[in-house]
Amino acid sequence: MNSPSDLTRRRFIGRACAAVGATGMLNALAQLRMIGALAADSAPSDYKALVCLFLYGGNDSNNLLVPTDNANYQLYSTARSVLALDQSSLLPISPKSYSDGRTWGLHPSLVEAQQLFANGNLALLANTGTLVQPVTLKQWNAGTVALPPQLFSHADQQVQWQSSIPDRPFVTGWGGRLADIVNSLNSNPKISMSVTVAGQNSFQVGQMTTQFAVNSAGAAVLSGTTGSTLATSRYATQQNILSQQEQNLFEAAFGGLTVSSIANTQLLNTTLAAAPALATAFPATGIGPQMKMIAKMIGIAPQLGLTRQIFFASLGGFDLHSDQLTPHATLFQDLSQGLNAFNSATIELGVQNQVTTFTASDFSRTFNTNGTNDGTAGSDHGWGSHHIIMGGAVNGGDIYGSVPLLELGGPEDTGRGRWIPTTSVDEYSATLASWFGVSASNLPVVLPNVGRFGTPNLGFMA
Repeated sequence: MNSPSDLTRRRFIGRACAAVGATGMLNALAQLRMIGALAADSAPSDYKALVCLFLYGGNDSNNLLVPTDNANYQLYSTARSVLALDQSSLLPISPKSYSDGRTWGLHPSLVEAQQLFANGNLALLANTGTLVQPVTLKQWNAGTVALPPQLFSHADQQVQWQSSIPDRPFVTGWGGRLADIVNSLNSNPKISMSVTVAGQNSFQVGQMTTQFAVNSAGAAVLSGTTGSTLATSRYATQQNILSQQEQNLFEAAFGGLTVSSIANTQLLNTTLAAAPALATAFPATGIGPQMKMIAKMIGIAPQLGLTRQIFFASLGGFDLHSDQLTPHATLFQDLSQGLNAFNSATIELGVQNQVTTFTASDFSRTFNTNGTNDGTAGSDHGWGSHHIIMGGAVNGGDIYGSVPLLELGGPEDTGRGRWIPTTSVDEYSATLASWFGVSASNLPVVLPNVGRFGTPNLGFMA
């Protein structure tokens, strides 16, 4: 269980240095005008939740957003070969302000996402990825600029996306550092503000806040402790053992943490059971069960003393090196339907403007295919990718960032259609963190590298 953060200046600097490293912290401190403490961030009375939806495996976003005008669709179709979607199947969208001479459509499985975009509740962020600093194709070709290590590795890029510090060993995730900053805004929280419905992750690793894992049914309980007289007796004995005063520090810490975890589990499950059932229907597959549990957790936030929550959910299966088109269509259907149900649930709960959901993924895929033209080909690991942001506070119905020229050998192509990102993960994350309540002076603590990029607020949040 976490208590509200009440950081002194010394503890704040010490914790932050541990999170980002001494060199990085010195750079961050130079930018901080109000090192005082987290109280510099205004204490709001409203509720806000941030939901990270990680698409594991590297989503082929080249088929998420596709040009529909004849000239650019032909470039797309020629380069993508058997991976190209039929032009007539694309779902047209009309961005409010983004204009580069091309017209756009979404993957045909994103029916609900198309409607959310049209309603202004969903935005797209183009060509975003891990960067140490801005990179041009000339610098890439000359090898004169620092690049994220292990650039096309699943494991490394997943961690770098979730940490937003690609040029240093992993210590904390940017969601964890964000939670450390804003946890003081929660009044007497009963459980952690960081909840994962998709197992352990790097995103929510913090110095002071910890991940609280739940599944689609709630918090996992100890087996064999309920249902019979023997089980009840066994549980009472276990509690007695764990509560004993131990001389060994490790045993004492283990006992205390275990007792606290059991109590938190019981509190959460009891509170969930007493909450009114959601009328919103969620799909039973894909991310549906995860998003339903997040909605239920949001519904009981007042009883848990939480005005800020950070959630982590995931959808896997995007590492499609072969036979890509059919499974990718199913994944996008799961994504679209799950997001739509979750949006409806936030409306039902009266918190649509207070909840923002955003996607992340290892990387995109190569623009060209890795196989033959027999219909079973897939794609390989790419770089810059397009992402979805959804919620009532999103300036939706628009595309942000810059969509690359979808042409092999184009100005952002490092080879095979691996686009150099024109928007960094830092800028993406900073825009979300600012909406969540982090002041401009504290942004470098959450995102130590954000000062290397020119747009700490991309404008997609109201």
